[in-house]
Amino acid sequence: MPTYVALLRAINVGGHKLPMAALLQMCRSAGFDRPRTYIASGNALFECRLGEPRVRQGLMRQLEDYFGKPIGVQVRTAAQLTAVWAANPFPQAPPSRTVAIFLEAPPPAGAIQDIRGARHERLACGTREIYVHYPDGIGASTLVIPAARAGTARNLNTVGALAALAASH
Repeated sequence: MPTYVALLRAINVGGHKLPMAALLQMCRSAGFDRPRTYIASGNALFECRLGEPRVRQGLMRQLEDYFGKPIGVQVRTAAQLTAVWAANPFPQAPPSRTVAIFLEAPPPAGAIQDIRGARHERLACGTREIYVHYPDGIGASTLVIPAARAGTARNLNTVGALAALAASH
C-alpha cells in the first residue's frame, strides 16, 4: 500500500491551531491507515490505496469541517518526497535556510521572474515545487512569490526527515 505525506498550509504557524491528535483522527476518518504526524506544523504520514487526488480531497474535507473554511493541503508519495529532497538545487546552502514550496501543479512559466522584494534569495523550479535559499533567513526576507500563494513550504531539514520517515513507514 502506498505511503503518502500530507503537508498542510499554515498550521500552528499561520494562525490555524490544530492539535496533532486531531490531525491523526482526521486521517483515520478519511480512511488512511497507520497515520502519524511529524512536528506540530501540519505534516502527516499514512498509507492509503486511494490515489493522490482522492487523498488530498479527503483530508481537505476533514480540515474544512474542523476549521469551517478551506485549508491548503499538498500530498506527495514517499518516492516523490525523496525526489524533492534529492533534487535540491542548492546543496551547499544550509538546509535550515532552504525551503521547498510544494505546489499542486508544476510552477507556471515565469514563476521566478514574477517575484517581488528579492534581495539575496536564490530560486529554482522543481517538478511541483519552487526551491528558495534564504541566505539571511526566511524571517528577514521580503520576498513575494505570487506562484507560491497556494503552496506550503518546508525547509530541507524537514523534507529530509519526512522523506526518511515515509521510506521506512
